[in-house]
Amino acid sequence: MRCDLCNEREATVHLTEMIDDQSRELHLCEPCAREKAPKGLQGFGLAELLAGLADFGSKMGEETKAKLVCPRCKMTYEDFRKTGRLGCGQCYETFHRALAPLLKRIHGSGEHVGKEPAAGKVPAEELSQLKEQLKKSVAEEAFEEAARLRDRIRALEVKPKRARKI
Repeated sequence: MRCDLCNEREATVHLTEMIDDQSRELHLCEPCAREKAPKGLQGFGLAELLAGLADFGSKMGEETKAKLVCPRCKMTYEDFRKTGRLGCGQCYETFHRALAPLLKRIHGSGEHVGKEPAAGKVPAEELSQLKEQLKKSVAEEAFEEAARLRDRIRALEVKPKRARKI
């Protein structure tokens, strides 16, 4: 999606403006967002927001948090609080107890239910072949085979959502 102002760069900042119960979305690139931002918010980013919210709702004591260090990248919880960024994938496990309230507040849930990646989909050619076999089985009145094929097609087309605990 292109920037609504310059129409040159990719929009990476998405704002929703509410005026008199009317909402308006604005999609901006970073340079245009910096220019448009009010003076008090210039330079304010996601890292600063996360750093500010890092301890919101956490029941861990400061002493316990001070001892948290990622075994892989050696990032401390204090480093995360300063930058708002984690160093590696292991940080999510290491800081889990401290991050869970923050992630729950941001996402509205303690579980993540996401979409399947496009790469995980069944090739269209395979589904097409199965559907042709199904038509042929029905035409030949081989209903047991048709039912088996129908169930196979349904299983390939509809994948159950998976939930991951945050």
